[in-house]
Amino acid sequence: MIVPGASRPVTEAECEAFAVDGFVCLRGLLPPDVVEAMAGPVATVVGGSAGADLTAMAETLGGGADPAPRGRFYAGVDHWRDDDAFRSFAIESALPGVAAALLRSDAVWLYEDSVLVKQPGTAEPTAFHTDASYFHVVGEQACTAWVPLDPVTLDTGSLIFVRGSHRWPQEFRPNLFVTRDSIPGTIGDEVPDLEHGGHDLVSFDLEPGDLTVHHYRTLHGARGNASTTTSRRAISVRYCGDDVRYRFRLGAPRKAHHREVADGDPFGGPDCPKVWPPG
Repeated sequence: MIVPGASRPVTEAECEAFAVDGFVCLRGLLPPDVVEAMAGPVATVVGGSAGADLTAMAETLGGGADPAPRGRFYAGVDHWRDDDAFRSFAIESALPGVAAALLRSDAVWLYEDSVLVKQPGTAEPTAFHTDASYFHVVGEQACTAWVPLDPVTLDTGSLIFVRGSHRWPQEFRPNLFVTRDSIPGTIGDEVPDLEHGGHDLVSFDLEPGDLTVHHYRTLHGARGNASTTTSRRAISVRYCGDDVRYRFRLGAPRKAHHREVADGDPFGGPDCPKVWPPG
């Protein structure tokens, strides 16, 4: 499929890999200048009030701060709402068309974006989870595009996917990313210890312009950043397709506009805008 704004088409083989494995690596798909342009906006998130310090959360959960100097894990969400650069990246780049191709969906809606930065020397892993645990939706056509701004390897925090886990029947409880402990008040199955369970784990070394896309039910996590010099800056953008409807999950964090919708409602409006087809 030819996608406006992409450096190359999305192939049928890549669409099939996404359907079978629950994830796909798309190499050289985004123009380098589109990725480079997000460095400033990401730095603004990390340096301002829009980003949360997940290392501080981990220290609180662990009983105290680590006295040794090290990197921090920063995250933020829904930057597209207030920042034109993030809005353009989520809505006007190649990403909505990529989501439409992989989901085999006629239309695509934006669910949210997020910034995920692990500075050099960040110890905190990203605990294995499914994005479906946090999405207040039901349906099969939903995915997350994960776009690195830096070269990334397994040791600097590339995502680790559990192949085929999007087809598992369980609905897993959400966690706080820096711990496997589930969020209190949520329901579902606990995420097992996947790194020691004989599962088929897959990770990709990526360069800027590459990205991965995973199904929202695919289990995934990441290590800390063992590099002493290279950051792991990434932007995730999450999209929903034709068959997705709202369905609220007990205990999972909600957004302000969720007060205005009910189970079974379709997507639309300014809070979950239609981003494909373009225009």
